[in-house]
Formats: sequence, C-alpha cells, structure tokens
Amino acid sequence: MVQALLFILTIVSTYFVGGFSYSVSIISILLAHEMGHYFMSRKYGIPTTLPYFIPFPLSPFGTFGAIIKMKGIIINKKALFDIGVAGPLSGFIVSVPFIILGIKLSKIQMISGNIPYLQLGDPLIFKLLQKILIGDIPKGFDLVLHPFGYAGWVGLFVTALNLLPVGQLDGGHVIYAVFGEKSKWVFSITIAMLAILAIFYNPGWLTLVILLLIFGMRHPAPFDMETELDGGRKLVAFIIFIIFLLSFTPSPFPGLGIGKPGGIPI
Repeated sequence: MVQALLFILTIVSTYFVGGFSYSVSIISILLAHEMGHYFMSRKYGIPTTLPYFIPFPLSPFGTFGAIIKMKGIIINKKALFDIGVAGPLSGFIVSVPFIILGIKLSKIQMISGNIPYLQLGDPLIFKLLQKILIGDIPKGFDLVLHPFGYAGWVGLFVTALNLLPVGQLDGGHVIYAVFGEKSKWVFSITIAMLAILAIFYNPGWLTLVILLLIFGMRHPAPFDMETELDGGRKLVAFIIFIIFLLSFTPSPFPGLGIGKPGGIPI
C-alpha cells in the first residue's frame, strides 16, 4: 500500500532531521490532524482515503505534512464545517502537550560561541507557556528547544497555515461554512495581509500567496447552501479563530543565526 510506504519513509526522514523523539511527536501531530478529517468525513458518508504522508528529509521539518483524498459531495454547511475544523483542532490538541513537555525538557544556555542555529518565531501560545513553565530567561541566555518542543512548534505552524481563511484550506472551509458567498471578501483580505507580511516581515509568505492565487480562491459550494450553522458551531468557529491567533506568527523563520544557542541547533 502506497500510504504505508510513505508513512515509513516519513518516519525515516523525520528521524533523520530531529531524532527519535522528534519523529514520534511530529508524526503523532500530523496523524491526529489527518485522522480528524478522516473520521469526520466518514461520519458524513464521504469516501476518504487514509493519510498520504509526504517525506522530505532536506526540509527543516523532515516532511511536507500529510493529505487525505475525499471522493464525494459535501452535503451541507454543517458537514463542511465539521470536516474543516476536525483536522486543525485535533492537531492543536495533540501539539500542546508536546510543547509543554518540550519546554520543560529544553535547556537554557548562555549566548556564546559560533553555533549555527535555526531561529524560530514564537507563536503567542508558545510565549505564554514558556512564561508559565520557566519564567523569564535571563539576559545573555536563550532557550535551546528539546525535539518535543520543536515538534510542537511545527504543529502550531501547520495549524496556523491550515487555518488561514482562504480557498480550500481548512480555514477556508470554516469561513465558507459560516459566511457563504460573502467569504470571498475574507479570502481577498487574507491574500492582501499575506502580501503585506511578505513585504515587511518575511518574503517567504510570497510563495504561499502565489500558490493560493494559482490554485484559486474560489470555494465549491456544498449541495445544501440554505441550512445555516447552529449556535454551537458558531461558538466553535470563534474558538478556532482564537486557536489561529495563538498559533500564528508573522515571521516563522527570522533567519539563520550564528553565535547564539537559541532556537534549533543545526
């Protein structure tokens, strides 16, 4: 089976990048995300494949994530919403314990020497948990992340990307289920904001803008567009928005640093 082979190769590639602890944790996070989509799709009777993991040992993550393929029509906004939120919500829930454990196992080291490292931007929830778990880091010192913490950071990065409210990303599904055709304005504003981030924070966002424009920002309508979401799902949509804010960072990779041990040693 192709999925099994790709899964094994992704275990190998993530092990190559970050070791056993990182491989176990990032695979767990990605698997939780995709199985959230999988089980919710099956709940609504939509034929769905098991996840296809994408190994890539030359990237900082050791993987390009995972995808599933759905082969049916989404019947209404309720199904679209539930399938859309199930993945990022599951991935976020699994990421947080790895972040907590990873921060606790991380080391505070003095800034010195010429150690190259991958500098990471801190999402809001990462900053909050670091403050709670280890307090303020003394001036002249920095935090070297344990592989669990790095995997949790990657989990937040994946969650934030998927929750961008545009096109057929998970966030696009959620926004379309809530606002219907009016969501095209949200899609346009999102593209504009990403372009601004590319100019003022990190040019890497430009790649995502181009991909979103190439693959289109339109969202296919479910079979039933008339039945609106109930109050409970609208509350979950608000919670998902908060999760996006907690997970997103304007500049995920500020750059490659020399002479300080913070971030991820390379």
